[in-house]
Amino acid sequence: MEPFIEMRGIHKVYPDGTVALRGVDFRLYRGEIVGLLGENGAGKTTLMKILSGLLPPTQGEIRLEGRSVRFRNPSDALRAGIGMVHQIFTLVPPYTALENILLGQEGSALWLRKEQARPRVERLLEEVGLSIPLDVPVELLPIGVQQRVEILKVLYRGTRVLILDEPTSALTPLEVDELFKFMRRLKEGGRSIVFITHKLREVLEICDRIVVLRNGIVTGEMQASEATPELLAERMVGHAIVPRVSRSPRPPGEPILVVRDLEVIGDLGMPAVKGVSFEVRAGEIFGIAGVEGNGQSELAQALGGLRPIRRGEILLDGKPLPPLAPIEAYRQGISHIPEDRLRFGLALHFDVAENSILSRQWEPLFLRGWGRLDWPRILAFAAELVQRFQVLTPGVRATVRHLSGGNQQKLVVGRELSKEPRLILAVHPTRGLDVASTAYIRELLIRMRDQGRAVLLISADLDEILELSDRIAVMYEGKFLGVGPAEAFSRTEIGMLMGGILPQEQK
Repeated sequence: MEPFIEMRGIHKVYPDGTVALRGVDFRLYRGEIVGLLGENGAGKTTLMKILSGLLPPTQGEIRLEGRSVRFRNPSDALRAGIGMVHQIFTLVPPYTALENILLGQEGSALWLRKEQARPRVERLLEEVGLSIPLDVPVELLPIGVQQRVEILKVLYRGTRVLILDEPTSALTPLEVDELFKFMRRLKEGGRSIVFITHKLREVLEICDRIVVLRNGIVTGEMQASEATPELLAERMVGHAIVPRVSRSPRPPGEPILVVRDLEVIGDLGMPAVKGVSFEVRAGEIFGIAGVEGNGQSELAQALGGLRPIRRGEILLDGKPLPPLAPIEAYRQGISHIPEDRLRFGLALHFDVAENSILSRQWEPLFLRGWGRLDWPRILAFAAELVQRFQVLTPGVRATVRHLSGGNQQKLVVGRELSKEPRLILAVHPTRGLDVASTAYIRELLIRMRDQGRAVLLISADLDEILELSDRIAVMYEGKFLGVGPAEAFSRTEIGMLMGGILPQEQK
């Protein structure tokens, strides 16, 4: 068969000299699902941004149905039938699902023409087997339904190729199953899908063929039926798979963090955290599982000084914690790995060295006379941090916005763990990281726990929660549905609780 899409010898060099792709060949056939794997900075997203018209290649050719094409922007790619759904949604929160689907398609007469377009949208929903409340503002929809809106927005434009970037990162296990059923339905209808993910189990379950990138080069291409997790991980990182981190049993110490009847207001003015109580002890990882949007973000922001509390009490080492600014939270011994590194974790126009000391720039370690920054010491510290936490960067003077998302995340994690905290707020700490980096960060959190620090882990990744946590709580609509030792929960039970289904309702 002739490939439906063929990318030949694709090179990409960014203006700062970073080489992202080094002569990549990529093929996509009609009616197949291809998994695209690789470490952070391997070039996966860059390759797909080129295919979807977001980036121009430095060198190389794209062929569509045997003819050479060149996309100047995403609109060109959409007209050719290629659309990409990004990990960070591009929806307008106050607009309804229908309005978001039509935006950019119906011209300036959106408000007049949306009812004319409704029958076509409803036919498309029936064709692909999706259910979306079209007249509800998307800000009120669960994350999984918002993702369906993003997908339908691309399909409405007649796309034959759908690129999904980390589509399962914020979904419950039940929602992942629904997504996979939908993907198979699209495949049966003749559409092609590129599935970018770091989850080996998922790529083996849903994909027909798998392509692996490392350092901008294709290091493996195989049928999914011939692949194993060990083989894929070796092709991704260049050596044998990183073993599962081990969490040895150990008795916890005294409570470091105590939260009593905490209530926090969300961005919409309604309670997002509704009377939650728990404690995190020294030498313990307390994991909170749940789909995003159920109050975990607001809880972490309140504990980290980013959001005020409405009522309740927070104790740190037995002492009431007054309302704090983030810098004061750090001075109290709290480190915070935020869920949104771009919004809360990094100054993107600063370089690596400057970001490595954010919130610490006032420490004597980084100062010399008259309050001036000691740049030789800062640069040495940043170089050590980059090496210790395996941040891939051209140098410590490189601007952070030019790093891959995974390396930005490793820089944030490294900075926060280097502060020697009493309490670590780790919110989705390995999101977007590859196999080796994920294992490394998880090992660091275990090491922090074994050193007697308290770790509050918030994650939508069930593997992460089950692998790291000593105790687990499941958060749904601002409350805890279940709290107990990790061994008391099965993967299925946690998945059901994440969807709001109590054990007695499962029977």
